[in-house]
Amino acid sequence: MAVIKAFKGIRPPRNLVEKVASRPYDVLNSEEARIEAAGNPMSLYHIIKPEIDFEPGTDEHEEKVYNKAAENFAKFRQDGWLLQDEVEKYYVYAQTMNGKTQYGLVVCANVDDYLNENIKKHELTRRDKEEDRMKHVRVNNANIEPVFFAYPHNDELDAIVAEVIKGKAEYDFIAPGDGFGHHFWIIDDKAKIVRITEIFAGIPSLYIADGHHRSAAAALVGVEKRNANSNHTGNEEYNYFMAVCFPDNQLNIIDYNRVIKDLNNLTEDEFLAKLSINFDLELKGSAIYKPNKLHNFALYLSGKWYSLSAKSGTYNDNDPIGVLDVTISSNLILDEVLGIKDLRSDKRIDFVGGIRGLGELQKRVDSGEMRVALALYPVSMKQLIDIADTGNIMPPKTTWFEPKLRSGLVIHELI
Repeated sequence: MAVIKAFKGIRPPRNLVEKVASRPYDVLNSEEARIEAAGNPMSLYHIIKPEIDFEPGTDEHEEKVYNKAAENFAKFRQDGWLLQDEVEKYYVYAQTMNGKTQYGLVVCANVDDYLNENIKKHELTRRDKEEDRMKHVRVNNANIEPVFFAYPHNDELDAIVAEVIKGKAEYDFIAPGDGFGHHFWIIDDKAKIVRITEIFAGIPSLYIADGHHRSAAAALVGVEKRNANSNHTGNEEYNYFMAVCFPDNQLNIIDYNRVIKDLNNLTEDEFLAKLSINFDLELKGSAIYKPNKLHNFALYLSGKWYSLSAKSGTYNDNDPIGVLDVTISSNLILDEVLGIKDLRSDKRIDFVGGIRGLGELQKRVDSGEMRVALALYPVSMKQLIDIADTGNIMPPKTTWFEPKLRSGLVIHELI
């Protein structure tokens, strides 16, 4: 069962939220963060990307950079740019993209639920990335950014959220750049807080949608703190970490596509001939072609788009991993034809989130940077949950969720 709790959020005053809020740390590089934060000392990038306060080229993993994050976090609080709520609360965080709004509950999830796999994962994590986030949590003694969870939708929770959002939003703004709407309400009614906690206690599992490394780091720091505390009771704040939980029926996963540098010493004709062994190929012409169903792919090569449909017998619809188009394409195209064995380390391949559109794939091939592009039909929430429930792990670079959570709306302190 899912154990959650309310918490005393650390938040910007309403009139400062648009100056403080930022994109997540891992969706932009240091120079992009430096540009976005230019002239704005209140930008959360000074805490989550503190290398921007040093000379360009400074290694973001240097000890002085982590220490600068903590220094800036303390300054934000001292200057009143971040203030802590006096009592424990839940929050509703809603996001609007392309006219569709999804409503999440901001809660503290339980470290033991993560360790016991009641919080289910669908991706592997890398130790170096875990350690980076662990250092950030340690030095700030806080979860500065939330993780993104899904849960099986619940009618009573939907009704509670619907009642809460009838009131005035604490924050309501459109983020610069992407144009997505961000809306935030406070739940301070004690009866609602108790009931939300009770309902989650009846939900078997939560699912990590985005933020596997942040989840792992928060749980590991929690374990460190309990081991160091001879008076540990299990009720301390470090036993919990911040998450925004969305009902699964409100979420959509968008495509996560591939671009490849070369044809593995094949001519175009040889490449297409090898593909035709396992796929039905159809030339679509110069206009962008988007995959229209499971097991259908789009290929862009030399100014032309092709439809590729996996032939019967090349996949197993009864295998939660084998049914994935990312598995089919990894095995039958990237590995078998192009010789790309490890998606995590091979420098011949790059990945492009579907939010950039298929025109981005075409652009990178036409520029000569890449030789060929492959667009995939997106994974469904049902597939993600089936994989997590069976203890399986998706191949790398399978899911892309949009919109991304805005950082800086609320922070969870571990003391």
